[in-house]
Amino acid sequence: MEMEDTYIRFDWAMKHMLRDKANFDILEGFVSVLLGEEIKIEEILESESNQDSENDKFNRVDIKAKNSHGHIILVEVQLTRQLHYLQRILYGACKAITEHMSLGDKYDKVKKVYSISILYCDYGQGDDYVYHGQTRFKGIHTGNDLLVSTKEDGVIVQHLPREVFPEYYLVRVNVYDKLPETPLDEWMTYLKTGKVREDTRTPGLQEVKEKLRYLSMTARERRAYDEHLDTIRVQNDVLDTAWTEGHQEGREEGRAEGRAEGLAEGRAEGRAEAKRDFARNLITIGVPNDIIMKSTGLTVEEIEALRNDLKQ
Repeated sequence: MEMEDTYIRFDWAMKHMLRDKANFDILEGFVSVLLGEEIKIEEILESESNQDSENDKFNRVDIKAKNSHGHIILVEVQLTRQLHYLQRILYGACKAITEHMSLGDKYDKVKKVYSISILYCDYGQGDDYVYHGQTRFKGIHTGNDLLVSTKEDGVIVQHLPREVFPEYYLVRVNVYDKLPETPLDEWMTYLKTGKVREDTRTPGLQEVKEKLRYLSMTARERRAYDEHLDTIRVQNDVLDTAWTEGHQEGREEGRAEGRAEGLAEGRAEGRAEAKRDFARNLITIGVPNDIIMKSTGLTVEEIEALRNDLKQ
């Protein structure tokens, strides 16, 4: 890629630039293209994972925003594979709802939440690069959607469940592999390669070209940004290697047992040992306990025992 065509990656921009009101138009463009409707960001809301820390490079990057309709929009970048990912994004959506209700509020204060996950790691199998999920109540015999009547401000209002329940978007950056044909494709190309078409008219990407040029960074910012990219490459190599080796050991231990019960026990022990091997690798590169717990499912006591074993 020619240097003049290089733009700052979206995950870095989210963490360091897009919380500035002057740059809301970039985030608005991406969310508008994804959701298929014009979105205006009113404010960036506080969130624990928005805070900088010495372990930021291992954490997801996210923005929690409120749009002009009062809906909450969660935008996350997931850089490394994590166990129980679906449960985590469900928890994040529920947490966003409860954080913005005061004690004693009526249920009509519940906010609609859009959870958008930009995945730079592989989760599951599928032939599309964007997946959308929402809650629907359908008749098991008729297939009709349930329409719920509620009373708001003295008026009877009808709602579909999907107008109230959270919606989820999984954006699979790594599997995108095509020439851009639509505004969403142009955004996918930028997310994956950092490239933006010179003649783009896609919302948000014109602003990317104006505000996220790599060469516009100071020398200090550029060094920090380059180190960020190097760290991501290294940690993904380590995590993928540990995951692959652990699963291979689990399969080999399972095959070693001839009887049916031995096979089941071998597989179970193999999976457990795979988690421990994975955790040992994370400990070795200095990953803190809370991240290891999320990545492996091990308890803090089990992790501390592995730390002590490695010291001996």
